[in-house]
Amino acid sequence: MNNLLPGLDLNFLNNTDPGNMETTIQLLLLLTVLSLAPSILILMTCFTRIIIVLSFVRTSLATQQMPPNQVLVGIALFLTFFIMAPVIQDVNKDAIQPLVKGKITQKEAFEKGSIPIKEFMSKHTRQKDLNLFLDYSGAKEPKNIKDIPLTTLVPAYAISELKTAFQMGFMIFVPFLIIDMVVASVLMAMGMMMLPPVMISLPFKILLFVLVDGWYLIVKSLLLSY
Repeated sequence: MNNLLPGLDLNFLNNTDPGNMETTIQLLLLLTVLSLAPSILILMTCFTRIIIVLSFVRTSLATQQMPPNQVLVGIALFLTFFIMAPVIQDVNKDAIQPLVKGKITQKEAFEKGSIPIKEFMSKHTRQKDLNLFLDYSGAKEPKNIKDIPLTTLVPAYAISELKTAFQMGFMIFVPFLIIDMVVASVLMAMGMMMLPPVMISLPFKILLFVLVDGWYLIVKSLLLSY
């Protein structure tokens, strides 16, 4: 009953076989990585920028839960896979396939697989944000992208993406804010102060968004930003 899984001994702490011990630790590390997969997806890809911009669109339209969260997350996921496809292909070619064929070790696969990801993140990370974490950690200034540790690059990339996403969201929000101000001014001039301006401005905002083909422009802007 001790060996419920091949190579996994539940009594591994009392096991003196180095081979079984190594296999067990590798499985535990793999399970840990799988549990962190959502965080890796959010912080090391373009998912953060996309979902924030799409959320700004829904908020500026004031359509409550339309589109629903599931739709926005689904669009963000597929756009993330589309944008990250070249990076995923490089990781697969340089790290995963050689590891599967036994040409390199796991450590070498991790080092080679992290290079395309570092190159992608470094292109969209502000130097100011990167220097913040480098200075705090006391690390020396890296000579090239390979020398930047992921523990420093990932948070720097995350806050850079947040700033960029909020900048794009602000530009999206301004036209709809102007419509709200115009409608509110007209209603006040007509003495209809008890009527919520949002009820009147909502159809105009939706009409404007449809006429300019808003979803196309938003997605195009997101793709061009990478």
